[in-house]
Amino acid sequence: MSTQPLPLEGITVVAVEQAVAAPFATRQLADLGARVVKIERPDGGDFARGYDTAARGLASHFVWCNRGKESVAVDLKDGRGLGLVRRLVAGADVFVQNLAQGAAARLGLDAATLCAAHPRLVAVDVSGYGPGGPYAHKRAYDMLVQCEAGLVSVTGTEERPVKSGIPAADIAAGMYAYAGVLAALVRRGTTGRGGPVEVSLLDSLAEWMGHPLHHGMHGGTAPARTGLAHAVIAPYDAYPTADGSLVLLSVQNDREWRRLAEQVLGRPELADDPVFATNTARVAGRARTDAVVAEALAPLTAAEALARLDAAGVACARLNTVADLAEHPQLAARDRWREVGSPVGALRALLPPVTFPDGPEAAMGRVPSLGEDTDAVLGELGVTSAELEALRADGVVA
Repeated sequence: MSTQPLPLEGITVVAVEQAVAAPFATRQLADLGARVVKIERPDGGDFARGYDTAARGLASHFVWCNRGKESVAVDLKDGRGLGLVRRLVAGADVFVQNLAQGAAARLGLDAATLCAAHPRLVAVDVSGYGPGGPYAHKRAYDMLVQCEAGLVSVTGTEERPVKSGIPAADIAAGMYAYAGVLAALVRRGTTGRGGPVEVSLLDSLAEWMGHPLHHGMHGGTAPARTGLAHAVIAPYDAYPTADGSLVLLSVQNDREWRRLAEQVLGRPELADDPVFATNTARVAGRARTDAVVAEALAPLTAAEALARLDAAGVACARLNTVADLAEHPQLAARDRWREVGSPVGALRALLPPVTFPDGPEAAMGRVPSLGEDTDAVLGELGVTSAELEALRADGVVA
C-alpha cells in the first residue's frame, strides 16, 4: 500500500520548450507527479514532432521526452497569446524555457524577469553556451556541442572520432536542469523564494568530460581514442566468441587479473608474470594482453564465455543491440516496462530510473497531440469558449 504521494504532486510547471534538453528535464518532473503544461507553436508545435515517424507514426524523440504533459498551442509572437502564457506562468511553481538565445528575454520570459515579478517562481533558462561570452548566440545542436566539449575527440577509434549514439549534450543539460529545479524547490521550502536557474549544454557536457579533462590538464595528454577498449585499463574490451557474438570484460585490478588468468584463461602463471601482473604492464603491452584473452574466449560461445567470467567474478557483458535492450531479461524480471497512451494508442515505455518504494509508481501520462489541452488549460484562466473561438480563428491558439 502506498503511504506517500509522488514527490512533486501539487507542483505546476509551464514550459516553453523544444527539441530534447528542456523537454527531457520536464518529463522527469511530470513522471514525479508535477503538472507540466507544454507551450507549443500552433503551426506544427515542438519541431521534434517532425524528426521522424518511427514510433507508429509519431516522432521517437517526442514520445520519449513528452509523456505526461498537457499541450497548449499558443502563438507567442501575438500579444494576446503571450499574455495568456504570462497568466499561466503567474500561477505556476516552475517555468522552463530553451528558446534561442535572447528570444525569451525579448518576450519577457527569461528567468530573471519572471523571478523578479514572481518571487516564489523557479525559472530555468536552458541554453547552448550560456547567457554571455563569445559563443552565447551560436546555434548549439547536440552534435555541435559534443564537438565543442571534446567528447567526440575521445570517442571512436584511433583512426576516426565519432559522436555518441545518443544526444549526450541534450541529456546532460536536461538532467542538470531537472536537478536544478528540485534543488531550487527545496530552497523555496525553507526561504519562501524560488529564483532563476541557468543550465547550458556546454557546461553540462564539460562536467561529464571530467575524467579526460583532468587526465589531459594534469597528466599532459588526453586519453587516446580506443574504441570499446579503456584508455588506461587492460584488459577492457570486446572479444569475439565462436558463435559470432562479442563479449566484453573489464579487469579493474590485479586481483581480478589473477582470477581471470587462473579460472578463465587457464593460464595461472600469467598472474605473476611481470609482463601481465600489473595493470600498468598490461596497458603497456595491450596488444599482447588482448591476444591472450581473445585466444581463450574464441573457442567458446558467448553464453559459455559469460558463464565462466561470471563464475570467476570478472565483470562482463554481452554487446547487445537496441532490439536486445527492448527484450532484456533483467528489465523484464524487474517489471520495468509499462504502456503509455498516445494519439496512436498504447506505446511501451520504461519506468523512470528513480523509484520510491514507499510511494505510488511514476505517473507516466500520455503523449499529447498538438494543442490537445489548449481549451481546458486556457479555460482554467477564465477564457470563454467564444474568446477561444476568436483566438483560434486568428491563429493565436490551436
